[in-house]
Amino acid sequence: MSYELKNMAYNRKERILLIYTGGTIGMGRNQKTGALEPLDFKLLASQTSELEYISTGIEVYQFNPPIDSSDMTPRLWAQLVRIIADHYDEYDGFVILHGTDTMAFTASALSFMLENLTKPVILTGSQLPIGQLRTDGKENLITSIEIAAAHHENGLPIVPEVCIYFSGKLLRGNRSTKINADGFNAFESFNYPHLADAGVTITYHEEHILKPDFSRPLTPHFALDPNVVVFTLFPGVQDNIVRHVLDAPELRGIIMRTYGSGNAPQRPWLMKMLKDASYRGVNIINISQCAAGTVEMARYDTGYQLKNAGVISGFDSTVESAVTKLMHLQGHYSDFRQVRQNMCRNMRGEITLPKSQ
Repeated sequence: MSYELKNMAYNRKERILLIYTGGTIGMGRNQKTGALEPLDFKLLASQTSELEYISTGIEVYQFNPPIDSSDMTPRLWAQLVRIIADHYDEYDGFVILHGTDTMAFTASALSFMLENLTKPVILTGSQLPIGQLRTDGKENLITSIEIAAAHHENGLPIVPEVCIYFSGKLLRGNRSTKINADGFNAFESFNYPHLADAGVTITYHEEHILKPDFSRPLTPHFALDPNVVVFTLFPGVQDNIVRHVLDAPELRGIIMRTYGSGNAPQRPWLMKMLKDASYRGVNIINISQCAAGTVEMARYDTGYQLKNAGVISGFDSTVESAVTKLMHLQGHYSDFRQVRQNMCRNMRGEITLPKSQ
């Protein structure tokens, strides 16, 4: 659907909800230990004088207590979805302040859990606390708020999807991955173009931005089944170790990180284990260990054997997106065939399907 909705009434609120979950951006240094710890973000926000120059109204919802992003869980993803759904009609957009370590997981999960999202949900954070002199937090925060409030002349938001904004780049959430633990340039989207680039002005690349049906309501989803494992192939992988993983009775899904364009070693024991697991209903998703590129299991015989074993392509998905998509689908379908079928669909712009599909 295009933005040709000139006569559609869009009741703007001129308000943004800022959701502080925790993370470096809102941390301060403990005077006794010297370690960084989460602080009350409302106090820190009051010290950020730049927020006074933003014309859009900003209200803050704070996790109590704030969490380190390493402690993010599916339960907290559902809590975020509940906050957004409960306040959806009150705000034009949402900015989530989040630690960087699991930000791409959260952005991916929210993209699947917020079906028919028609408002911006922008995740951001920082590598240095917002109270420090050299912080990257202020620019990330202020630009994220500006993007969440940005709209067309007819009132419709410019970026109605879940995104990560960091260091001048707006990325689709379920295409993003953390690439740098120390630098300000912490995130990238290798298999999909930037949605916007922020310099002196913010340049939106609207041809790459999702265009939802604005006449349909948001459908929030809360169910997730985390009985998933990420399994990375490497030279010398041992059959007895793999067997223990694949034989776990609770296991419903595997994200298998293979070589190159989706290749695996031609070991009879590996193909038999994968085939047996697939036969009993475990969904095995093949994604590449490479940062860029896509899985093409028909290119080499080593990939073709995986296809014959019941492994399905994850195309150009990130690990974060594949894991959360699988959790989402497993939470909604008990039949593994329905999960498998939907894993091969481009649900929220998370994968690029071959033109033949």
